[in-house]
Amino acid sequence: MAEASQNLEGPDFEKGCDIDKVPDGGILLGHAFGEAVLVARRGDELFAIAATCTHYGGPLAKGLMVDCTVRCPWHHARFDLRTGEAIAAPALNNVTRYKFDKRGQQFFVTGKIDEKPVRNPKSSPASVVIVGAGAAGGAAVEMLRREGYQGPVTLIGADEFLPYDRPNLSKDYLAGAAPEEWIPLRSADFYREHKIDAITSTSVTAIDPGAKRVMLSDGRALDYGALLLATGATPVRLLIPGHDLPHVCYLRTLADSRRIIEKAKSAKRAVVIGASFIGLEVAWSLRERKLEVAVVGKDEVPLEKALGRDLGELARETHEANGVKFHLGRTPAAIQDRYVQLDDGTKLNCDLVVVGIGVRPNIAIAEEAGIATDNGVLVDEFLETNVPGIFAAGDIACWPDPRAGRIRVEHWVVAQRHGQAAARNILGAREPFIMPPFFWSNHFDLHIHYAGHGSGKDQAIVSGNLKGKHASVIFRTGDKLAAVASVGRDLENLKAEVALERGEEFRAL
Repeated sequence: MAEASQNLEGPDFEKGCDIDKVPDGGILLGHAFGEAVLVARRGDELFAIAATCTHYGGPLAKGLMVDCTVRCPWHHARFDLRTGEAIAAPALNNVTRYKFDKRGQQFFVTGKIDEKPVRNPKSSPASVVIVGAGAAGGAAVEMLRREGYQGPVTLIGADEFLPYDRPNLSKDYLAGAAPEEWIPLRSADFYREHKIDAITSTSVTAIDPGAKRVMLSDGRALDYGALLLATGATPVRLLIPGHDLPHVCYLRTLADSRRIIEKAKSAKRAVVIGASFIGLEVAWSLRERKLEVAVVGKDEVPLEKALGRDLGELARETHEANGVKFHLGRTPAAIQDRYVQLDDGTKLNCDLVVVGIGVRPNIAIAEEAGIATDNGVLVDEFLETNVPGIFAAGDIACWPDPRAGRIRVEHWVVAQRHGQAAARNILGAREPFIMPPFFWSNHFDLHIHYAGHGSGKDQAIVSGNLKGKHASVIFRTGDKLAAVASVGRDLENLKAEVALERGEEFRAL
């Protein structure tokens, strides 16, 4: 504890602090009992919570206070200052809340508050079945219990593993910087303790909405009171000669990531087919493992459709500065044991190939059950399908975003937040899902935060110094703010997210 205390910043709240040092509508970092503590003020009210985000340990004091919440600058997790609750993913665990005394013009943090909020749902279906144990499904089962639902909860996953940290599969875990124990989101004991029946290595083969029943691949049938579909997406397969050779890999699951890691141990050269976010993150991770890496992409500028030309070029330059070779405007024609041949005849020597050319939503069982689909499962603002009592979340959900219209996105944080919102609405909350999409992507020392939903047709305006990796790219559809991508401006990206939520104007630094 003494060693930790040496790194603590700000005033010692145990010894007292002037109230005026906490700005109204702002936050102050200090410490108490050997831990970093954040004190926030709104009018005459003071709030004190632990200052470290429970997702990846982000510094909440460098985040943004919005009403009675604080948002993490790293990945936009949200915490309720009044209760310490993690109210929006990617953080799933609450932070500690502290009590304090006011004495004149000072306050003193006096201890921790252990009680947890007790909630009673507005309605309780006879049972809830969640199909899909990824980001949305995992977040949904947890929210059901947090909201006080006491009925049977069943989580069904085709994956062999319980819910895990999928973004890490192409980032630090694949790069060798994140240990194995970081990957599971919860232990098997967690699900048992919360009376969640978590079924792995099993898929749902059919849904009978009339009987409110799902059929499983192991021959069982389960009845449900409410059903959440969170079946995710499947990688698009590359169908060229040699596509099924043993050194050709895809990355979607933990097993996929482990397979690439194992093959990378004996490989020297890798070809990544697809200059997508996943493709480029894989390229970065394999370079961290000292492989020679070549990236093949059909577009002239990687990520241009998502990030605009300027930021796309910066991503390419960052990779090239770290030894990645690009073959852009090209497509693969064939894969051989020791090389990939491109459409112009170029042969790229390699002993590992990773394909990342997109995904398709898993909507077949929804379509067969008569649920409305159109490049995804169509849902209303409450994430409910056209069949009452059946909801959809995550990569398959096509929902009416209040800014961009009906959209479907494939972001981890969005899927988690979908799952949380769907769970609350299953329990009668009737809360529309209005949060702007958010994702982050890492490429060596280039860390991109993206709030909103743009398109390749948006006007992209750069504010700041992109080459210096301290800038934001503002995307507008006409005169309307669509999205903001930031590099080295974490707080600014949080402010952009708030502007998108509120429909307000946004001005970068």
